This record gives sequence, structure tokens and C-alpha cells, in this order.
Amino acid sequence: MKPKVLVLFNMKSEPLELLKQYCDVDVLVYPEKEKILEIIGEYDGLIVSPLNRVDKEIIEKGEKLKVISTHSAGYDHIDLEAATEKGIYVTKVSGVLSEAVAEFAVGLTIALLRKIAYSDKFVRRGLWDSHRTVWGWYKRVETVYGKKVGILGMGPIGKAIARRMKALGTEIYYWSRSRKEDIEKEVSAKWLPLEEVLKQSDIVILALPSTPETYHIINEERLKLMEGKYLINIGRGSLVDEKALIKALKEGKLKGFATDVYEKEPLQESELFEMEWETVLTPHHAGLAKEAMEDMGFQAVNNLLSIFRGEIPENLVNKEVLKIRPIEEVKLL
Repeated sequence: MKPKVLVLFNMKSEPLELLKQYCDVDVLVYPEKEKILEIIGEYDGLIVSPLNRVDKEIIEKGEKLKVISTHSAGYDHIDLEAATEKGIYVTKVSGVLSEAVAEFAVGLTIALLRKIAYSDKFVRRGLWDSHRTVWGWYKRVETVYGKKVGILGMGPIGKAIARRMKALGTEIYYWSRSRKEDIEKEVSAKWLPLEEVLKQSDIVILALPSTPETYHIINEERLKLMEGKYLINIGRGSLVDEKALIKALKEGKLKGFATDVYEKEPLQESELFEMEWETVLTPHHAGLAKEAMEDMGFQAVNNLLSIFRGEIPENLVNKEVLKIRPIEEVKLL
């Protein structure tokens, strides 16, 4: 009998076909939680997107559940502690997604410093009355070239950002829980304590996951260290205290802020909307590139299939689960 797998979003067809070769598959596109609770007990595996919240209640109802494979690099939408306690393997994806998000981070940075998003709106609204008006901006428009860029988080995404920023003629500082000698050698990146990265950098890019340790890592006190600097967030919305951020922008302490992620999503209203010159706002879609979506789909499927084959994938998130339920016990293929 094939393992039974539930997919909770509209996965690309090619990865889905691969999954169907080995598993009995049902697809429900973003169902209500009540519907998931009704049926989750039937499934051995679950593949989700970042928009599918998998909380403790769903995990407890998943009596046969052995694997939760997320179609994303982040996994804060899954109750990892509950999954681990129940012996459920949780996996994530990386690779092409990292390149897509890093490319987007650089795009946000350039758009913010060169005022590209603001300029687009300026033209569309018919406000371009003279070249003199535009030339009046020049003292407040800056290049990325020659800047000191601080990256918080030097995983695959952080490293991909560092490579691109180095090519743009910047100096790279970074902070992460451990030193990354490979990227230090490759782009002459310099590790500094967190506060020193904030002090020394002209541009700070957040590429950290959402964890209890990183919650509001950019708070009111640390924003004081960033006076006259730019902040870019492609990590998670919870990294930044948005109330403190808005205060810093209003007071002119922070030069600008570009983000793809927010504390509350989707964002329907915010004081950030009023700050068109100082901000660039996008709707959590840094990874939404055709190449990245296909690659993530195949990775999410292969992660799940690896566990069903009794193999431990590289992107297993909760490695401590191996002590609770050995890999041999979840082998179904």
C-alpha cells in the first residue's frame, strides 16, 4: 500500500506528478483548519506552504503523520516542538530559493537607495512637471556602490546576498551564531558582534529565521544604533519591532526601510503606507520566481520521499526527532 500524502496548496504539476508515482495524493488548496482537522488522521505525510499554519491541534490529530515537508526555507508556520514530541519529521527547502530571495534583497536595496519605487509612482501620477523637480532630489538619492553592508544571518540566503553585494562594490560585515569561514574567504566578509554590525554598516539586511531568539532582534534600542542608515528585511516580519521602526522613520533617525515581510500578514493598513519616499514595501513574494517554485516543489517532494525510504535528508529541521522516532520506524517505501 502506498503512503498517503496531503498537499495543502497549489503545487507545480511536475513535482506533483513525481509524488503521485510513489504516494496516494490528495490536494486541498488552502482549506479551512476545520477541514484539515477532519481528515488529517488519514495521512502519513503532509506538504505545506508558508501560508498553511500547522499548529499543535492539527499535529495531535495527525495520528498517522510521519513527515511534514514545507515548500519554503522558513518553518515558523509549523509547531516544531509539537511535531518533534510526536516523532514527526519536519523538512524545509533551500538552494535556488536562496538565490531568488538574495536577488530580491539586492533589488529592494537598490530600489530603496535610488528611489525607484517612488519615482515610478511620481511619473504615473503626472507629477513630473520639470527636470528641476527631479534634480532637486539628488542629495537624498544614494548608490549602493561604496557602502558598508551588514548582513544578519549568514545561511544560504545570507551568503548569496553577500556574493551579490560584493559584486556591487561594497564592504561586507556580518553577524551569525557561528563564523562562516567560507564566505569570509570568498568575499572578504568580516564577522562582528551584532551591535557592531549595526554601528559600522550603512545598510543592514536581515536574513534570519523566525525563532524565539530572533524575535524583535531589531528593537528600539538597536534602532538607535542605526541612525542615518538603511534597513532591509527579507527574513521574517517578527525580526523587527514595527512600532519602534515607524517611530525611527518618522523622527528621521532611520533613512529608509525596505521589506518583503511583516509582523502581521497580509498587511492591509499601516503608517508605513504614508512614507513613500522612505520605504519600499512588497507582499512577501521574494521567493516567487518560476525557477524557485519548481525547484522548491521537487525538493519538498524529495525530502518527504527520502524519509519514507528511510533516508535522512540534508534539510531535516528537527534532527532531535531521530532520538524520539528512529528513521527505520517511518520507512514506508
